[in-house]
Amino acid sequence: MNKIVIALGGNALQEAGKPATAQAQLEVVERTSVYIADILEKGYQIVLAHGNGPQVGRLVIQNEYAEPVTPAMPFDVCGAMSQGMIGYHIQQGLSKVLRSRGNSTPVATVVTQVVVDAHDPKFQNPSKPIGPFYTEEEAAAIAAQKGYVMKEDAGRGWRRVVASPMPVEIVELDAVRCLVDNGFIVVTVGGGGIPVVRNAQGNLEGVAAVIDKDLASERLAEDLDVDALVILTAVEKVSINFKKPDQKDLDTLSVAEAKRYIAEGHFAPGSMLPKIEAAVKFVESKPGRRAIITSLDKAALALEGKAGTTIA
Repeated sequence: MNKIVIALGGNALQEAGKPATAQAQLEVVERTSVYIADILEKGYQIVLAHGNGPQVGRLVIQNEYAEPVTPAMPFDVCGAMSQGMIGYHIQQGLSKVLRSRGNSTPVATVVTQVVVDAHDPKFQNPSKPIGPFYTEEEAAAIAAQKGYVMKEDAGRGWRRVVASPMPVEIVELDAVRCLVDNGFIVVTVGGGGIPVVRNAQGNLEGVAAVIDKDLASERLAEDLDVDALVILTAVEKVSINFKKPDQKDLDTLSVAEAKRYIAEGHFAPGSMLPKIEAAVKFVESKPGRRAIITSLDKAALALEGKAGTTIA
């Protein structure tokens, strides 16, 4: 049985333009679960990862507004909260879809810590978008009031950005592997994992950062020795000259081509760039591995080489 890691994009968890309520998120997750179930029925063993940018951003805002009433939780704790919330919805939505098909495969979430290097230079250059989108004027006002770093996000608006250090080690890897080996669909490294560093005594401490979920998914895929890394996003295929008259969609992409396109600046930081970087890192890690970047609705076809962009 082919084992794959699927990294779910934000559109698999939340629908643009709809209220960010728990019920709305659960409804989106149930629709997403139909596609995941389709892949499962093709004989794949699935490990799920997901982003948490909008969700953790809202949790931070909720904590800040409620601070006069109850102490605000630090950023790493909000990350853990978002893992539990999203994992719970995936467990509910996917189990519901599977049961409707007579499939009793169990689904479990592991609240996952991921070790980062305290001296990672990315702490000095915050780049990971979190929370809602703002106009440029709104972003400037928030930056002035709260001291947040605000950046424009791939033409979609302005968002708060935080440090995005590289994942080094998945702390709960053995627990994840045990569940996978016993037939579970495991939801793990949610939001890229809770970023932690080892202190002088060797103990883990949370830090204010967001690990890119695609790079954390790649770390997971390597460590579990899976056959393919599937990164789901809002578009069916990777493009060069994106949103330009000469835009070109790519069916396949070699590692050498990917590196050249990265150097030429074709992929937006915080958007497509980390997906390409994760795909390249996974493919280079061991001969025979492949990565796929595509949309949720094309994922099953992409695994058959009939859609999406395959990096090999």
